[in-house]
Amino acid sequence: MNKITSLFNIKYPIIQGGMIWNSGYKLASAVSNAGGLGLIGAGSMYPEILREHIQKCKKATDKPFGVNVPMLYPNIEEIIKIIVEEGVKIVFTSAGNPKTWTSFLKEKGIVVVHVVSSSKFAIKAQEAGVDAVVAEGFEAGGHNGREETTTLTLIPMVKEKIQIPLIAAGGIATGRGMLAAMILGADGVQMGSRFAASTESSSHENFKQTIIEVEEGGTQLTLKELAPVRLIKNKFYNDIQDLYSKCPTHEDLKTLLGRARAKKGMFEGDLVDGELEIGQIAGLIHDIKPVSEIINTVISEFDMAKNEMMTF
Repeated sequence: MNKITSLFNIKYPIIQGGMIWNSGYKLASAVSNAGGLGLIGAGSMYPEILREHIQKCKKATDKPFGVNVPMLYPNIEEIIKIIVEEGVKIVFTSAGNPKTWTSFLKEKGIVVVHVVSSSKFAIKAQEAGVDAVVAEGFEAGGHNGREETTTLTLIPMVKEKIQIPLIAAGGIATGRGMLAAMILGADGVQMGSRFAASTESSSHENFKQTIIEVEEGGTQLTLKELAPVRLIKNKFYNDIQDLYSKCPTHEDLKTLLGRARAKKGMFEGDLVDGELEIGQIAGLIHDIKPVSEIINTVISEFDMAKNEMMTF
């Protein structure tokens, strides 16, 4: 066992990202049953929907699983209350100050992990008392840090600054990518895009099919004035670029973004006007497979690559 498998009591140091509109109980329980750590993505769920998914996940697996909670969630107090009431033992927090809830959660016996995009924020998370951090490079899909630091450079820099366990994220979908991250200093990896393109992902089949069709250069980080997000280049993305040519205000960008744009794209399957969040690694994802096959493939490739290195 390494630091991550020991911390979460799991077989493999593989964490499934708690992605909005992708990470329902079916995906989380499948990842946990396959030996990783599944996360329910609370960011796209009303409080009672989250409770329902937690309860269904407990029935679908007897293995550890957790919940990913964006700290800026409008119903954050109710979300935290549900997590405690339902006996969830692992919480990943993101998009906010880890000091806000870490002490409270740890007093309830909950393992707390915070997602960061820089060494500076990793240090702050460690000082807040979290049990581990996820350091996410800007290759990742969805919302990203403003620093635009790549995983290749971020992981060793964070490793140099903290003593708690480190999970690498951003651009990891293969066993070789997992090995590379761990050589750089990570104790485990978090994968999002690869699990978004799985049978058990709750996203729309149109979105899943689009993921496996994405080629190199098919995603771009945009909307930095609001909250940086990596999107697949579609009509909605092009509309954003057209608006940028007119020097838009924040309000102009917010008006174009509107409401429920991510739901429209990823959950409802609108590939034209929807927001399609995915990482650069989508260019290496060529099929939609069950979670068990994905994890088995990643571990087999990891072991093979590790053995190849030992022959150098």
